[in-house]
Amino acid sequence: MATAPVVRKSLGDIRRKAVDLTNFNPVKESLLSPDQALPLIMEPAAEQVDLADWARSKRDYINEKQSIHGGILFRGFGLKGAADHERVTSAICNELYGDYGDLPREDAADKIYTSTWYPNDKSILYHNESSHMSSWPSKINFLSVKVAEEGGCTPIVDCRKVYADLDPEVREMFETKGVTYVRNFAEGLDVSWQRFFSTDDRDVVEKSCAAAGMTCEWRGENFLRVSQKCRAVLKHPRTGEKVFFNQVQLHHIHCVDKETRDSLLSIFKEEDLPRHVYFGDMTPISNEVMDHVGEVYERNAIRFQWQAGDLVALDNMLVAHARDPFVGTRKVVVAMGDMVNDKDVA
Repeated sequence: MATAPVVRKSLGDIRRKAVDLTNFNPVKESLLSPDQALPLIMEPAAEQVDLADWARSKRDYINEKQSIHGGILFRGFGLKGAADHERVTSAICNELYGDYGDLPREDAADKIYTSTWYPNDKSILYHNESSHMSSWPSKINFLSVKVAEEGGCTPIVDCRKVYADLDPEVREMFETKGVTYVRNFAEGLDVSWQRFFSTDDRDVVEKSCAAAGMTCEWRGENFLRVSQKCRAVLKHPRTGEKVFFNQVQLHHIHCVDKETRDSLLSIFKEEDLPRHVYFGDMTPISNEVMDHVGEVYERNAIRFQWQAGDLVALDNMLVAHARDPFVGTRKVVVAMGDMVNDKDVA
């Protein structure tokens, strides 16, 4: 019985099956652990994903994820330095903030700053950026350019959890009284008032303070004292949740390491310290209260090891950040954006 001849088709005759890319997401998501929402990790799911282009088209989605998780760790996108950071964060934020007096500007980009200088062997304590002012960035973004040899984590903590975990009496004091930050600008210590206010003109400083609701007092040729009363607890404008939003750890003298604290107190009276904080009615915040606040922060803190090119995008009102001591050279650049005014927040 004769068999039918086998007809072989050329590759050109074979029709490829169509691939539906409408629902393809070039970015994949995961968590550090199943029970830990902060941070959400986003990594490329395909080669050569342009994070800036993707973020620009997904800004609302990123905002939604930040409201849920508090922050996002973008990892594996090949980001190299300040120019990359400015490009991506300009896509994440509606507008970057370029007039920040507390951080040195990164020369390679217009609205990118070098992270706070502080001795490598010391910790920078938990704070929400600019929460000691009448306006602040709602978003803050960190890019790891060079990873330290040892240590150097940027611990982050969900301020909703901190608020809920505080002793009710302590929480009530902060919520009802608020806090008053006192800052003394003395020559050779901390940031100079000239750099902080971006002027050498005292009249300009006084007008800036008045506009921001700060008191301003000149004491001698180059000694300026300013104070600002702020809330320590507020409602997040997007989620409506209450958050512990302040810089009490960063300003309270008790939270400084003992060696530095003893040195400062041997030079200055308490009211002349470079930075200090009181309750809003100017009554002292006790050392015991500050110890409790520190324990709550640390109990809820999240740490991960930086990788070069990591970008952490935080909702500054939901998440406080800190810095661990480190060995070696470490470089992190910072971008802030989408400013919020105290008058616009409940």
